[in-house]
Order: sequence, then structure tokens, then C-alpha cells
Amino acid sequence: MKTKCISRLFPAAAALLAVSAVVFFIITNLTIRLEPLGTYRTGIFDKSAAEITAYDPKTKRVFVTNVAARGIDILDISRPQEPKLFKRIDLSGFGSHANSVTVINGIIAVAVENIISTDPGLVVFFDADGNFLNKLAVGAMPDMLTFTPDGKYLLVANEGEPNKDYTIDPEGSVSMISVPADRSRVAGLTDKDVTTLSFAPFNEKPRDPKIRIFGPHATLARDLEPEYITVSPDSRRAWVTLQENNAVAVIDLAARTVTGLFALGAKDHRTSPLDASDQDGRINITGWPVKGLYLPDGIAAFAHRGRTYLVTANEGDSRDYAGFSEEKRVKDLTLDPGAFPQAAALQQDDALGRLTVTTVNGDSDGDGDYDALYAFGGRSFSIWTGEGKQIFDSADEFERIIADQFPRNFNSNNSQNHSFDKRSDNKGPEPETVVIGRIFSKQYAFIALERMSGIMVYDITNPRRPRFVQYMSNRDFSGDPEKDSAGDLGEEGLIFVKAHDSPIHSPLLIAANEVSGSVTIYRIHPAFYRPKPAAIF
Repeated sequence: MKTKCISRLFPAAAALLAVSAVVFFIITNLTIRLEPLGTYRTGIFDKSAAEITAYDPKTKRVFVTNVAARGIDILDISRPQEPKLFKRIDLSGFGSHANSVTVINGIIAVAVENIISTDPGLVVFFDADGNFLNKLAVGAMPDMLTFTPDGKYLLVANEGEPNKDYTIDPEGSVSMISVPADRSRVAGLTDKDVTTLSFAPFNEKPRDPKIRIFGPHATLARDLEPEYITVSPDSRRAWVTLQENNAVAVIDLAARTVTGLFALGAKDHRTSPLDASDQDGRINITGWPVKGLYLPDGIAAFAHRGRTYLVTANEGDSRDYAGFSEEKRVKDLTLDPGAFPQAAALQQDDALGRLTVTTVNGDSDGDGDYDALYAFGGRSFSIWTGEGKQIFDSADEFERIIADQFPRNFNSNNSQNHSFDKRSDNKGPEPETVVIGRIFSKQYAFIALERMSGIMVYDITNPRRPRFVQYMSNRDFSGDPEKDSAGDLGEEGLIFVKAHDSPIHSPLLIAANEVSGSVTIYRIHPAFYRPKPAAIF
């Protein structure tokens, strides 16, 4: 009755309220969807023929690391529905292979590993046509590189992994290359323009004991292994994942100094369930007395209300060399009877027995048995403050979403179809990397799942309450991976392309797939939210 009176007395106000309600509904529920547009396929199976990508908006070209060919494939995506090979850059004269590639204003920078991996590597510069410009020496095993948003520096994560026998372990480091404002002067850069930041000053400083320093005869500087770099939008700070160390380094770019290290800790899988066995014949996402080391690979930064936040893809990684390995299955460990009174039941293959854990952490009293179990990876993505405080973790959502959408192919391997549950004992879907894109005034995180071979999409506009949007998989579980009929396998590198940089004036996501040797271009278009999968299994 009151509503009718209001509408009669104030028809304009009633109409405005109705319109406002519609607008509020649209803004609240508007989201995005990924749609595959086109794919470039090398036809090379399981040889890292498409791993990391970079995009040049001026030429509409994508640059892809091709380890199998020891080169960089330049793809023309002016028609993203039909990506074509424009040219292949031969890197065989510069070292072993490319680990990463990035681009700014038509200048291509490639991280090239030395043939002797423990020796210094190179950053090699090319123009967008693939013509050589310059090369500069950096640290051992340059693994990832990125330009700062302001274009003043090129940052290089030198991982410095040991040799197989673990008799040589070079220091991990980060190289900063000063980039001239006049891009034509890149050819004139010399080694004097390279500043390599060492972690040696931290060798004698007190450190957080949760930072994993555990290699044979290791100093902190030798043990830290920089994996991935992200930079604040204002180009003042950079953060570097130290994956095997379960830590992040913070760099003051103006001072060219590593200012700190912070540990990421572990999650409790009693309250953040997981599927821990590959031999129980079923989906069994449940709580277990296990901790999960985050050990992130990819990291991305974004700004929200004046603060910078970090997003990590919590892949997990171990040291497993001929000269040293930290891996063991739970059934092969001696468990402390006080901490694990049900040890015999837990160590069965259909419980925790098959789960791969580290031998480095867990024996807290040094008596030879394990008081806690630490598995590799979080099977999740997390959001952190710039100082390392976690404000969100997706917990068990990835596994539950996959269980809901792909129950017959849950936790599959990326090189085999008909591999149901095969990765449950080791890192599950294995989140590899993450990129962030701003679309329709909202922030989205795109997280690549290396083993399941798909992409998780989350709305992270509110970093404390991310919202699941979509799980996109371009994999064909009925095909034959070795015959290149199984679609995209082993998502490794992602690139977000803004609408104004896109050849079709619509935002794009470009995914490189390491196992299938393919690159797929996705169009990002508007959509409305769908209900979240039920919490089952």
C-alpha cells in the first residue's frame, strides 16, 4: 500500500529507484568470460616448445620461448582467430635456451641460460622484427625478466640452481639493467648499465627461521633461488619469489637494494582440505594432519585504495637432485607417536602414505622422527600485503571446482589423458603463474594450473573477498596428447592484453602451454555471475 502511494505521489522518484536497482544489479553481477579465439600449435609434444610469452601492441605480435627449437617464435596475431608464425629467432649462438621473454615499446628482451647452467647467463635484446640489438651478462640461470611499469629498468631473476651433483651452487641474484628513454640506444648498453643485487649482505644477518635455507653447505646467498618478479604500479618496489625457500625478497628500486626477506609460512590442511592419495580410486578432499608450504612460482602486484597487494600462485617445488633430494613419501618416514598416534592408518596408500613431503621440515626436536608433515605447494592462490601478511587464500577451492566440473578427470596429469587422480599425491592441480587485468573497473586474477591444464579466473576487486568467476580449460580429455589431439596441456605463461592494445579492441588473455607446445588466445567478454560449485566431495 505504501509503495503504491509513493509511486502515485512521486512517480519520478519511483522510476529512479527502479533504474538504480537495475544498475546496482548489473554492476554487482557483471563479470567476464574467457572464450577461445585461436590457437598456434608447434606440434611438438612435451619439449617446452611454448612456455613464456610477451606481447607487442604496436606490431600485434606475440613472442614465445621455444626451448625445443632453442629460439623465440614470433607470432602475428593481427587476426587472433588465426595466429601465424612470422619468424623464429635462433638463440643457439647465445647459450642453451631461453627461459623468459618480455617486451616494451618494440624492444624484446630474452633471458638465455648458459650451456653450463651454473655459469652467468645473458639478456639478449632484439627489435620486434627479430633483429639482434645487444647482449649483456647477468647472473647464473636467468629465469624470468620484466620491465618496470615506468620503463626505466629491466629486472632479471637469476635463479642460480645447483648442478645435478650439488657440487656447484651459484648465488641467486637479481640484475637491474638501466633502460634508456630513447629505445634506439639499447644497442649501446654495456655491462656498466647492469647492477646485480646480491643476497650476500644477509648471510650474517638474523633471519626468519621459516625461510628455508637447507642446501648442502649452503650460505643464504647461495641457497636463495629467485624465481619470479613483480613490480608495484608506481615502479618504486619489486618483489621476488624465492620459491624453494618459501620466501619473498623486497627490492627498493630507487636505492637498488634488497631491503628485506619475508617467509610465507604454511597452511594447515586440517582446515584447508586436500586430496592426498593417487591410489584410493576416488575424489577424497578431506582434512589431513599435514601442512602445506606455499612455495609460489608466479607473483603479481596490484594497487587497491592506495596500497599494493601481491597475488601468488602457490605451485610448490622441491629440490630433487642426484646429489641431494628432500622428497619422500609419508609412508617412508618414521612418525612421532605422540604427534601421530594413528600413524599406521595414516601411512596407508589410500590415506597419506603416498603423499610427497619434505624431509627438511618437520623434525622439530631433532630426534629423527617427524613431529609434523610438510607437503609441497598450497594448491591455491593467495593475496598478501606488500609486507607479507596473508589476507586471503583460496584454500581447497581449486580442487573442489575441478571435482565439480571434471569429476572423471580430477587431478589429472598434463602429459596423459585417462590419468584420473594421478596428481593428488603431489601438488594436485599445481597453480603455476598468475596475471592481473583490470576490466570494467574491476580487478581480475587469472591463475594457470599446470597439471590440470586450465585457467582459474577470480574477481579480486575486494582483495579480502575474492570471488570465483570461471574455470576455463581448452583441454580435450578424449584426445591423444602425443598425437596433438588433446588440446592445450601444461599452462605455463599468461599475458593479459588491454582492450586498447588488442587487435580486436577487446581484452585478451594469451596462454602458452608447455606440454602441448601451443599458444591459445582468449577473448574476454562481459557476462554475469553463475552460481559457485557446491561444496561437495
